[in-house]
Order: sequence, then structure tokens, then C-alpha cells
Amino acid sequence: MTINIKSFSTFPFIGMALDPIHIGTGGARLGRVDNTIVRDPVTRIPKIPGSSIAGVMRAYTAMAKGKYPDCAGIGKPNQSGGVGHCGKPDCPVCTVFGFAKGTGESGGFAGLAAFSDMHVLLFPVASQNGPQWITCPMELRQSGITEFSDLGVLPEQQVIYRNTPQPSSLNLGWLFLEVKSGWNQLDIITKKIKSLGIPDYINANLAVVSDKLFTHIVNSNLEVRTSVAIDPATGAAKEGALFTYEALPRMTVLSGELTCRNPKHFKINNSEVEAAKSPEDVKDVVNGAFSYLEHLGIGGMGSRGMGRMKVLDIAKAEKEGH
Repeated sequence: MTINIKSFSTFPFIGMALDPIHIGTGGARLGRVDNTIVRDPVTRIPKIPGSSIAGVMRAYTAMAKGKYPDCAGIGKPNQSGGVGHCGKPDCPVCTVFGFAKGTGESGGFAGLAAFSDMHVLLFPVASQNGPQWITCPMELRQSGITEFSDLGVLPEQQVIYRNTPQPSSLNLGWLFLEVKSGWNQLDIITKKIKSLGIPDYINANLAVVSDKLFTHIVNSNLEVRTSVAIDPATGAAKEGALFTYEALPRMTVLSGELTCRNPKHFKINNSEVEAAKSPEDVKDVVNGAFSYLEHLGIGGMGSRGMGRMKVLDIAKAEKEGH
């Protein structure tokens, strides 16, 4: 009798920005903002790359497991005496996030956890009725909340509004849109969003717009800040050191996926993986460090009050591979 062991499990998770989040593109450019944030190359909607999540989660897991800083680094020995990644089968950091050998050595391990990019699911926008959280069919499908055939085509110049009583029109930032009523999918969507652990006050002020409008609304309502370097000799602003940077605003809700490989399918230095025995164990290792995001944050400009994010939920495995 053949026993079929699943190769991986995928766990969706939801994050809510407690501060503005700045994941920079790595340089300045000419334009409205000097330091821009990472965007999807097709939709032009800002996102948090999976590489950014994996990097900070490795460091935070190493802190949580007492493996910091050696197992959290890039894996090479350093001048201060650090030996780099330990690469042991019982190390939860090296097995879950992978490891590299030291300088001049071969080998390594890719790791058991893989993070997708985090995409904007619900975006906060000011209106005459207070803050509203905007989404669109594209993001609902991307997050697995709805199927491709469920939503149909939304009107370009209208907004489907959750709150009651419904006004005849609603402004979303600089856009003034007619409110469309009678869309029977909205109640189904709000129930699924609530099941993800998203607070009721967000769900009560939910609005849906077309994919095309969503891109314009997000990019027109990002937080933009201005900073200047301080001259240490004078204690005043340094001449020519003024710059601007943008960020996803506080209370933005993002969705992502954590894919956990089955440790039973891998060996490290010809030894069985000991730190985790199943995809669920891999998820638990990662989940144990998500609380660090709530306090230490992700991305740049952390000293300027940016970066903190709370992970609301890691759902049970909804997608299983074999």
C-alpha cells in the first residue's frame, strides 16, 4: 500500500499596518516624490515583496529562538568572530529559512518556508463619511476571497458602498462617485473578510470600486512625508538635504501567503530535518515570530515612526499540494 504524503501546504495571512510602511525601491528619482515605494509592475499598486518579509522574519525568528545574530545573517563568517549559519538539522532558523555555507565552502539549503508578495486588500481613504476601506475585484480574487466568476464587471464611475444608510454619492479622496446599490455579492464578501479577523469597524465601512479606479485611488492617497538632514555642527537643517518619501498609510490591510514545504522530503547533510516534522510545524515556527513585526516593524524609515504591522491571522491550510 502506497501512502501519499503531501508535499506542501499554503497558509494565507493578513497584515494590518499600525504605522505607515515604506518599502523603498533603493534609490531616488525625479518626480513628485524623491524616494518611492515598491509597486507591482503591471497594476502599479504598491506591495510588500516576499523577499522583504522573508528577510525580517528570519531575523525575528532568530531572535525568538535565541539564534541571533549568527543564524540571522547572510551566512558568512565575520571579523567579530561570528561563524555564520549553523546549518544544523535541529536549528529552526536554518531549516525553515535556509542557510548558506561559509566562504570557500559548497552546499547550503533553500529552506522550508516561502513568502509571497503581500498585496493591498483594503486601502483606507478619507471621505465625507469618515475613513473608508476600498477594495476591488482584482484584489479580492488575488486574496482568494472570491472566485474569478463571482464578481462580474463593475461600473467605472460608481462605488459599491457597505455602510447604511447609503448616500447618493461618496467622495474617495479627490474622486466624487455615485453610489451603486443592490449588489448582492457585497454581503458574501464582508462575511469572508470578517472571518479573516479584520476588525468590524473596517468591515462596516467597506467600499468596492473597479480595478481601474482602485489603482488611481491608491496612488493618489499614499502618505507623503518630507524630511531634512540635521547638520550636527549647527543643530539646524542641512542645506540641500530636503527630501520626500511615500508610504502605505496606517490601517492599510494586506494579504499574503506562506507556503510550507514538507520536511520529510528533505535532508540536511544526509540527516533528517529535526526542527520541524510537518508543514504545520514550519508554519508554527514562522508564526511564533510574527509578533515582532508589531513592535520592530518592516521596511525603512523605522526611526521616523514607520514600519509596524500586525499579522491578524494565519488561517488553517486551505490549499494542499501532493
